[in-house]
Amino acid sequence: MTDDAPEILRYAAFAIRPEGGNPAGVVLDATGLTEERMLAIAAEVGYSETAFLTPGESQGTYRVRYFSPLTEVPFCGHATVASAVALAERIGPGRYVFGTAAGDVPVEVERGADGLRATLTSVEPKVEEVPAADVEEALALLGWAAGDLDPALPPRIGYAGARHLVLAAGTRARLARLDYDFDGLAAFMRARDLVTLQLVWREAPEVFHVRDPFPVGGVVEDPATGAAAAAFGAYLRELGAVAAPAVLTLHQGEDLGRPGVLRVELRAEDARVRVSGTAVAIR
Repeated sequence: MTDDAPEILRYAAFAIRPEGGNPAGVVLDATGLTEERMLAIAAEVGYSETAFLTPGESQGTYRVRYFSPLTEVPFCGHATVASAVALAERIGPGRYVFGTAAGDVPVEVERGADGLRATLTSVEPKVEEVPAADVEEALALLGWAAGDLDPALPPRIGYAGARHLVLAAGTRARLARLDYDFDGLAAFMRARDLVTLQLVWREAPEVFHVRDPFPVGGVVEDPATGAAAAAFGAYLRELGAVAAPAVLTLHQGEDLGRPGVLRVELRAEDARVRVSGTAVAIR
């Protein structure tokens, strides 16, 4: 690799086909790349995030930075899954540890019937109340009414490496209609250090459909969002909406024509959230 021309891999995460899930750029050896160069590469790739890995001192450890086309983000789940699968294809399945701006994130890669599957373990999560005025402003920017929300799943900010505002729609039809004020929502999110909005609809006790507006990254919508999935798992446990141990299934990307599936595991003895999915190379 040279500073001018690093090898850039492209993977679709949380999918078994290249046209599904969320595309991520992956640079497996970003040694020597400046922050400006990484941002320029991410903008050129054009995906919601590109991961840049620098090998650590110990085998299987890497320093990872994540860039959207507009900015660096502290943690990105789908690019983590994509990077881990890319490593496993070259080195072999096993355990990797990604040192991120949010903290160390262990990732286990196993080979299954649907290919290589990566499971990340989040940093310690937390859930915060949201001021009523902020909820009102977010709904106005989305073009939603207060009556569109599911009262059983109140708004909260979830964190498991990055901050996400969780808003639950009362119907699948409400979730399907997404047409928001891009610049206004981006400004709202930047002021509150939010990476995405996690918009959800509950199909069954442990099955959800989700969408993630991502204007702060220069992307209208993220097709499959592992960091938000982890934050959402923490949110559900905090509210008592799901009791651990539990395995949740999140469907995302269907409204974009890029269907993907995220598996979220909550363990009774561990507050951290595990998010798993497959990834496939985009040729």
